[in-house]
Amino acid sequence: MPDIAALLPAVEQLARAAGQLILPIYASDFAVRGKADASPVTAADEAAERCIVAGLQALQTGWPIVAEEAAARGEAPVLDGGPFWLVDPLDGTREFIARNGEFTVNIALVVAGRPVLGVVLEPVAGRLYAGVVMQGGGQWQGQWQGQGQGQGQGQGQGQGQG
Repeated sequence: MPDIAALLPAVEQLARAAGQLILPIYASDFAVRGKADASPVTAADEAAERCIVAGLQALQTGWPIVAEEAAARGEAPVLDGGPFWLVDPLDGTREFIARNGEFTVNIALVVAGRPVLGVVLEPVAGRLYAGVVMQGGGQWQGQWQGQGQGQGQGQGQGQGQG
């Protein structure tokens, strides 16, 4: 298995690239469609997902990618208990539609049923949160960066609940 922490900068860049695709659509007069479960989807959801999936595939980890819009179309990969990427390219589509700025781009790596790497970007606020579980588990190392908000980072111990 590759060094998970070494993957973090590339995943952060994918989240930022997806955010850059989302913002022009957010500022436009976009269409809203319904998925089979009646939840909304926009061109921003789809563009961000294409960007992230292509970028994760380019990392050549070979791990399956479970992405929200593909899964909604019945295109979820078969998971065999190994690592997989979990992608919600635009979490908060209803907030996106309401134009309140309260939506995120989410990318996680899940190993043995637990997230071990995560990136969350708030495109409108320009804030990015990222972290990895350190060797041995139970510890995390993370950071956040934001426009006009400064930066921070931290380390700690704990167990998260999903």
